Parts: sequence; structure tokens; C-alpha cells
Amino acid sequence: MLDELKNIQIADYDYPLPDDRIARYPLAERDQSKLLTLRDGVIGEHHFAELPDLLPADTLLVFNNTKVIHARLFFRKPSGATIEVFCLEPYQMPVAQAFEQRERCTWTCFIGNNKKWKEGPLTLEFSVLNSKYSISASRREAVGNAWLVDFEWTGGLSFAEVIEQAGVIPLPPYLNREAEADDATRYQTVYARHDGSVAAPTAGLHFTDAVLNNLKNKGIETEFITLHVGAGTFKPVSTATIGEHEMHVEPVHVTADNLRRLIAHEGKPLIAVGTTTVRTLESLYWFGVQLHSNPNLDCMHVHQWDPYTLLQGCDLSMSEAYGNVLTWLDRNDTDRLDGATQLMIAPGYKYHVISGLVTNFHQPKSTLLLLVSALIGDRWRDCYRYALDHGFRFLSYGDSCLFLL
Repeated sequence: MLDELKNIQIADYDYPLPDDRIARYPLAERDQSKLLTLRDGVIGEHHFAELPDLLPADTLLVFNNTKVIHARLFFRKPSGATIEVFCLEPYQMPVAQAFEQRERCTWTCFIGNNKKWKEGPLTLEFSVLNSKYSISASRREAVGNAWLVDFEWTGGLSFAEVIEQAGVIPLPPYLNREAEADDATRYQTVYARHDGSVAAPTAGLHFTDAVLNNLKNKGIETEFITLHVGAGTFKPVSTATIGEHEMHVEPVHVTADNLRRLIAHEGKPLIAVGTTTVRTLESLYWFGVQLHSNPNLDCMHVHQWDPYTLLQGCDLSMSEAYGNVLTWLDRNDTDRLDGATQLMIAPGYKYHVISGLVTNFHQPKSTLLLLVSALIGDRWRDCYRYALDHGFRFLSYGDSCLFLL
């Protein structure tokens, strides 16, 4: 199976996307976006505000509550040259701990205009409540196509406060524009809680407090887990086959209570909001499978091909796999799992947790489109063709889909 999967041609997951169909800006009202539905094999068209009425009874809707950080820091040299330091992830430190630091921390970063940064630290001044502060950046060694950067600052602020005030929110490169003031709010879900992403879980951008209240009134349960979205989410598949593509690694954070609630819902509709939530839920399953074979693993790291090799001779239920993770947490005397996933979901993948998906329209030739195809098969072509023919808006600030199995 693995060899067949690796030979999937990415050209088979292409479609024509005119530039004017990419939504450059969000709608004035989040929940007035269009919602394409695929239910019982039939394509329909609604507004997102109608979502609570479209979900099956007893649904559990699972969200990713990561928060997009102001990851772009622009330092100006005395010569006038601007150096952009794009914070990707903290170095050898958990994300939450890195944001709590109050004097210094080290991050893996992209550096724009790196050739102009000859030597020495760079300094950026910023204000918080009319008080002046500054942060300095010192470049260390290269790590792949990124660099290690040491940050230092004074004033007792946490790094979360520093980057919130000194940085700029990153937008997807395909928007082809700089971030504006409204993006700080609109490129963020209304339920975002935990700093750490450099890209939004965009399926969640359509939710409003009103929609969330209507879900509650309809008896739809909700659950919140965390996957911090990395810059690799925009990495195109540039190889002819997916077997040559290396998936990016992203941190996952869930609690024992999350797992217990998910287990309790087994057998009822469980619908993920966004592909990042899908990857989190399914990755937790595969960590449980890993623990079935090796209960003494030190940490969670799901590699991109694990599902297609671990499945041999082991097909656990969701509750069995998640139960293994709960046992592991108990054995390690913790109620929180901080792991990592590199999971690739592609046609041929068997979903073990979700029964539906709320998601946006994805780029041609992307791993996200492969994930959708794994869920609904070739019907993705019909759905995307319908969306193109009926005025739907595409990508991060675009419209959305509800796919039900």
C-alpha cells in the first residue's frame, strides 16, 4: 500500500484557480460567507450562519484553538536596510514556556534580506501603553533554510507581550499584500487561546459568537484542542509524486480531559473544524497505535508514513488507541500531552476518528487537497467545480465546505 501511495501524482490534484477567485480580504461579517455542503452525495449551497441547522444530531464539533502570533519582526539597520526576522518556533523549549520568558529566548527563524545582516545584533524599538521598550536580535548558526536567533529585551515583559506589540501578523503569501490593521483581528478565530501559530486554522475564521451560541442551543457539543500551525502549511508539493515530498512537523497539545470527552463520544458524529484539527485527532490515534506496540515511548512523534506501516496487524478502535494515550499520560504523571506530528493524509488513508469536516477551499497541488480527497474521494472535483461555477471565494479568507461521511 505504501509504495502505491507514494506514487500518487500530484498533478492529478490540480485545478484551475483564477487569481480573481482568491479572497484577498475577509467579508464584513464572518458568518455570512458561503458554505458548500456535501451530504449523502448531494452538493448544496448555504450561508455559514446556517451551520448549526445542517449538522447531524449528537454531533461533537472539534476546534483548534491555536492563536496566530505576530511573527514578523522588522529591524532597521543604521544604513536604512530592513531585515525581517520571521519567528517559526522556539528552540529547545516548549511553545508556552517560550512565550513566558521575560528576558531572553532563542527561536528558529526565517531571515529576509539576510545578506544585509553582516554581523552584530539588531535592535527594534516599540511602545506599550506609551512606555518605550526595545528588543535585540542576534543571529546564530543556520538550521536548514532558517537560522537560530537569540532575542533579548528589558522591562519585564513576557515574550508574548513583546511579539504582540513589536511584530506584525503574517498573512499567507498567496494574498500578495501586506498585513493591515484589521488583519490582526480577522486573521484570528474568535476562540483563539494559545499563542504559537504562524498561520490561522482558517476553517475557524467563519465562526462568530452567535454561531457558537446557536450550536449550543441546538445541542451540538464542542471541544477544543491545539495544533500550532507552522509555515510549512504553505509549502507546495513541488515533486512529481507525493512520496518525494517531506511533510513539515507541527506541535500538538491536548489534555487528558480532551481524550476522555472524545472517547465518550465514540459512535456519534465527530466533525473536525479544519485540516489542522483532523491531523491532530488522527495523529493522536496513531500515537495510541504506537503505544500498543511500545508502551514505554518517551514522547509523541507521528511520522508522515506511520499510518501506512503501523496498520499492519493492528487496527484499534478510536477508544482503544486514545485509551493507550491516557494510560501513557497517567504513567508519566501528567494530564497534558505535548507532542509533534508529521502526518500525511492522502487518498488511501483510512480515517479512524472523524466522520465529517468543515474546511476552506485549498490550493491546487497541496497536501490539504490530498487530505480532502482521502475523505470524499474524487467528489472533491465536483465540489470545487461547483464552487468555481457559483461564485465561491477561495483560500484563507474565502468560503467554506461541510463534508459529511
